[in-house]
Amino acid sequence: MIRSFVFTTQGRLQSRTIEPPLASGLLRDPNVFLWIDLEKPPAQEARLWLEEIFNFHPLSIEDCIAPTPSPKVEEYVPREDDRFSPYLFIVMHAVDYTPTEDCFAKSELNLFLGANFLVSYHDDPLRSVTQVEDSVLKGTLHPPRAPDRLAHSLLDALVENYKPALEAFSLRIAEMEQMALEGPDKGTLGKILQLKKMVVQLRRTISPEQEVLARFAHGEFKLIRPRLVPYFRDTHDALSHLSDLAQSYADSLTGTLQVYLNVSSNQTGEVVKVLTLITVITTPLMMIGTWYGMNFQHMPELAAEHGYLVACGAMLISTGVTIWYFKKKKWF
Repeated sequence: MIRSFVFTTQGRLQSRTIEPPLASGLLRDPNVFLWIDLEKPPAQEARLWLEEIFNFHPLSIEDCIAPTPSPKVEEYVPREDDRFSPYLFIVMHAVDYTPTEDCFAKSELNLFLGANFLVSYHDDPLRSVTQVEDSVLKGTLHPPRAPDRLAHSLLDALVENYKPALEAFSLRIAEMEQMALEGPDKGTLGKILQLKKMVVQLRRTISPEQEVLARFAHGEFKLIRPRLVPYFRDTHDALSHLSDLAQSYADSLTGTLQVYLNVSSNQTGEVVKVLTLITVITTPLMMIGTWYGMNFQHMPELAAEHGYLVACGAMLISTGVTIWYFKKKKWF
């Protein structure tokens, strides 16, 4: 799917769904700028837009089409033999959480930001792109007088869409804490370790994105107007807050793991305690019965009429005294 928009420098949406030949002419018009969104385009159309119309650097095109594991921002300045205009190449990742599968789905968003164009490229449908598109069509978006405003809107929406995923993940952590307290089983440990692994992956995604937005927040790039730097700084602060949340989730899971180990240790201790009590309680029975049964030379039942009763009474009394002593000490 290919979306195309033409804006005037006053922030008004002028037209939609432009053809590639017309886009080449509009790029030379100083009174308008373009937003081209490429959502999983066919290889031929991607090559047409990226190589023939915008003439982007081959390395950035390669990074755009192939999955890029880590977010980044690179500035491309043309040399004498280059045909492209100066632009920024930005790679960010959107995150969505699926509770039923206990996994974060990561989707890549690539942006080419120039003085009079913004090209977004992604293989998966993204809520951030859909939200900005709806705002543009409904006129609820702040009038974009330059592509950097649209780029900020996309990045800000991408960061905002982290929040529902993290909220759903926090509920999953709360469920795991309850399971660890009430009745952990053999699968609980594996689930806790899986969630910890997911938090590590989430932090590995957010940390480089913080570095990317920090460069915008510090006003490093000339293609970002100074008036927009505070807006990028606000988006960076929001992402930093999400990073702190991810760290708190890691700490919570570490605590949950410790609770699980303590509960498991207590359960093992209870089993050992019961077995020990059984052993101690039955020790008088075993001792008296063994000694009595091994006395073949002077069997009490041959010399005394009530030998068996005396032996049984001694065993019962000694066992009863042992149980009374354990109850007095509140061992059971």
